[in-house]
Amino acid sequence: MKNLTSYKTLWALALASLLTISSCTDSFDAMNTNPNSPTAIGAQYLLPTGIESAVDRYWGHRTRFERINIDAAELYVQHFTRNIYSNEGDNYEVSPALVANNWKGFFNDGLLNFQRIIIQSAPNGKSPNANYEGVGLVMRTWVFSLLTDMYGAIPYSEALAGTSDSPIYTPKYDAMEQVYAGMLNDLKLANEKLSVTGPAIAGDILYGGDILKWKKFANSLRLRLANRQAAKKSAESRAIMAEILSDAAKYPIFTSNADNATLKCTTVLPSNNEWNQVMVQDGRTDWNISSTLADKMNALGDTRITVFANPNKDGKYQGHPNGLPDAVATAYLATSSTIGNYFVKADAPEVIMTFAELNLILAEAALDGDISGDAQGYFEKGIAASFNQYGLTVPADFMTKLGTPTKQKVLEQKWVALFGQGIEAWTEKRRTGFPVFPAADSRAIFVNDGVLPTRFAYPNSEYSLNEVSVKAAETLNGGPNDMKTKLWWVE
Repeated sequence: MKNLTSYKTLWALALASLLTISSCTDSFDAMNTNPNSPTAIGAQYLLPTGIESAVDRYWGHRTRFERINIDAAELYVQHFTRNIYSNEGDNYEVSPALVANNWKGFFNDGLLNFQRIIIQSAPNGKSPNANYEGVGLVMRTWVFSLLTDMYGAIPYSEALAGTSDSPIYTPKYDAMEQVYAGMLNDLKLANEKLSVTGPAIAGDILYGGDILKWKKFANSLRLRLANRQAAKKSAESRAIMAEILSDAAKYPIFTSNADNATLKCTTVLPSNNEWNQVMVQDGRTDWNISSTLADKMNALGDTRITVFANPNKDGKYQGHPNGLPDAVATAYLATSSTIGNYFVKADAPEVIMTFAELNLILAEAALDGDISGDAQGYFEKGIAASFNQYGLTVPADFMTKLGTPTKQKVLEQKWVALFGQGIEAWTEKRRTGFPVFPAADSRAIFVNDGVLPTRFAYPNSEYSLNEVSVKAAETLNGGPNDMKTKLWWVE
């Protein structure tokens, strides 16, 4: 559970145990354990802290100018729309504070903790444990993938070295191609490190210490990244996919929704669902379902809309267009569906990756000729898994309405299945151009020259603290530090 005990409690227990050790030591001059040093905290405490902080930030975050998912990505991909404060994401505007806070938060709150786990648990570390090391590699890779997919070139090979024996305070930025190569290698290494017969781990609030599920997540995430770079590195991506799919024993992947990487929340603060904190506890009613999503789902008779949204006063599931000025958008308050109760419950899960997504990845890869599998079979399995995720069954005529899978149809269904996972849906939209959104409402007003943001700009702090490196990153990205420069994996 997310609050197996909450990470804050775990930190308190860790510090208390260190203080207890100190009080029982006769020779204080012999004490060489610093209770205030993060390096003195064991992996069982670092792991829940890193997982909860990173997943909460990715999913929603309860603080304004931190909510990179629901105040940016979910609006960009037209899952959500706003009825007020359209300048916070819905019109493509983004606060400098939001991009800066999340840059800092993902590096400092998530990556540093996973890096400490890897260092401590390595064969030459203070507490060798290959399973902790493997888990740390998986989670570090996942967070790095979010950062590079949002910003482009990032500090990678020299990142997280500020407290090393040879500290680096102005790390270079690595091109996305190099970051992807490193991440794919690390996920393969993680699979090798992780062993179901290896040492036990504690503090695992994602999979409860189930190492087989961590291996499945590592390999499924590796397939996601291989597919994402396939248009640029076809031969390498095909080799990675073939390696994984040809040996299920060595490279297990998700086989059902029971394997989904989801942070299971509770009704107890601070371990509740972040959307509940924002939309229920804080009473924020700024978001509705986008008409783009509602219209698409209604046309297909897609019953997932009954989970994604709440019916309006007429019992209908409908939204309103994106980018409307506040004075126009507020007129839809009586008719536009709010975000579904399932997603705003205190104990609703925060989703990282699912069996549905994996199968739609494989369907796309089969259509592209990157794997030899059956695209139709993967397509149907992915859709069924998405419905099943919410306790639903696929309507009898749904697949007939969809027809034979094409790349566009696969990406449209992935877009629907990724509801709630705005960052991933935004990445897929930018990478492939799908789904194709309807023409903007004539009353909508968009900034960024009306261009769907292609990336986030680097925070101003990087130009103050690491100017040479961040300016070099602009060259690596092939364009200025704006939200119109296209990223490396664009097809």
